[in-house]
Amino acid sequence: MKHKISIAAIILVAAIFTTSSCDSKREPGKVYMPDMAYSRAYESYAEHDSIFTREVNDKGGKLIFYNEMAPDGTIKRGELFPDNLTNDSTGYNMSALVKNPLGNLSKEDMEEAARLFNINCAICHGEKGTASGPLSSKIGGIANLTLPNYVEMADGTMFHSITYGKNNMGSYASQVSRKQRWMIIKYIRTLQPKTGAATKTDSAIVAKK
Repeated sequence: MKHKISIAAIILVAAIFTTSSCDSKREPGKVYMPDMAYSRAYESYAEHDSIFTREVNDKGGKLIFYNEMAPDGTIKRGELFPDNLTNDSTGYNMSALVKNPLGNLSKEDMEEAARLFNINCAICHGEKGTASGPLSSKIGGIANLTLPNYVEMADGTMFHSITYGKNNMGSYASQVSRKQRWMIIKYIRTLQPKTGAATKTDSAIVAKK
């Protein structure tokens, strides 16, 4: 008799455990320590609750200051170090000393650079960089990137112009990341004539004459 009662008790406990832990095949099991399972993460665009404030000198007794800005001196993971030149004539002149931090691009990266150029730049500069984009006649003063002054322009100066804007062109710093700006410059170089090749061709023509 005792043996039968023990078996019945075991079956009952097993049934209770099964039904309580498996309410639905589409729902997770019971969480016994939610503070350990789910962190108190803060989403940048979520509504602030009562303990957060954007004001440094908040007088309302808030506990945590948070203004959605990254801490000073930090950069996004995978991002290149920032260019600290100022947006003035001094910064523009000094930009000629800045070298492109990217080496030779892979085939995939060059294709991506071409895509970025066609999305952001070709509408004015044209697919070939010859200032023949759809908006060139409406805006005017579009740079022909294949002319000698742009062929000879330093990568850093071109980067400065893309970052802060130049003449009729506005800043593209919010549209493309630092790495993408340097990639676009790499692609622009492929659209420009090679000065050495041009000189060699001119010499050949003179020799034939």
